[in-house]
Amino acid sequence: MNLWYQNLVKPPFTPPPQYFPIAWGILYTLMAISFFIILSKQYSKTKYDAVVLFLIQLIINFTWTYVFFELKQIQLALADVILLFIFLILTIIKFSKLSKLATILLIPYFLQVVYAIYLNAGIVILN
Repeated sequence: MNLWYQNLVKPPFTPPPQYFPIAWGILYTLMAISFFIILSKQYSKTKYDAVVLFLIQLIINFTWTYVFFELKQIQLALADVILLFIFLILTIIKFSKLSKLATILLIPYFLQVVYAIYLNAGIVILN
């Protein structure tokens, strides 16, 4: 974890740094399984939309790390994670039309994104 992040004032319930690689390792595994379930479905407009939405939210997810840690733009990172939340909801809705299991596998990710909004917003407010 970089010194810049360590020096930020963080909100209550901020986990220790070792939480993040473990949590995200599990979440990315669940996301991959969910995505492959959707990819295995027969082609349809719903499947196409679900795949596109999944890829958009994944790009937004990856962008957050760069914006927050490299650019150190915590307000822009908050906007990014809120956008991620919106696209994740859209993704979950589309996935739910194709596979109950794929949808359920995204729930921990959804909860983590809600938690990330809390953490990011807390950092914006406190710094």
